[in-house]
Amino acid sequence: MMQCNTGHEVLVVVTQVRPTPGSTAPALHVMLWQHSLGPAAGRWALPGGEVRDDEDLPASATRQLAEKVDVRSLSHLESVAEFSDPARIPGRRVFASGFLGVLPSDADPAIPDDTAWFRVDRLPDTVYDHAEIVARARARLAAKLSYSTLGFALAPVEFTLSHLAQLYGAALGHPVDPTNLQRVLTRRGELVRCGRSAPPGPTGGRPAALYTFAERRLRITDQFATLRPPAGVG
Repeated sequence: MMQCNTGHEVLVVVTQVRPTPGSTAPALHVMLWQHSLGPAAGRWALPGGEVRDDEDLPASATRQLAEKVDVRSLSHLESVAEFSDPARIPGRRVFASGFLGVLPSDADPAIPDDTAWFRVDRLPDTVYDHAEIVARARARLAAKLSYSTLGFALAPVEFTLSHLAQLYGAALGHPVDPTNLQRVLTRRGELVRCGRSAPPGPTGGRPAALYTFAERRLRITDQFATLRPPAGVG
């Protein structure tokens, strides 16, 4: 029997709700880096790499994000799935542990020149099974926004309800009504009013109240809840 050189890598789907050029609405983006050498030259990949013998998977993911794309301020990191198709990488057996990472919308990491942000629904040509890993992480993020406190990971420390609804909508992939979102999160005890207002917008009007999350940690709130799109939106 032929011996194979088996490896184990971690790959991190770093997500952030970011402005979209040419649009007033933000969108969920993922961070990718571009291969410059070898058969994958010109194609894009998730940040990550081989797991060291002296580290567990989350530690490996955290280290490689810091070393390779200078991301050190994730608000959330969790394992999503294992990818073990023997043919996922030609010529070598490599297992992959996929992770979901979330950056708050006000974070601005200084990424390298070979790294860029892409909308999750408009990915470039990616290597191997990386598009599938992005899809799995995106689905996990959307699901957890429905039944847990994970919304804190998307948002800055303070926010207006309309801004928070935009963040949820971008991550879920459908519009979110601020009033309905406020009702759901208030019932769960997630929102705290700061007692201050946001600066007035360019059109004037009554300044919007600022809110914050009661706690910035993951907690399951409604195990079977779903934040569904408004009626008529598919």
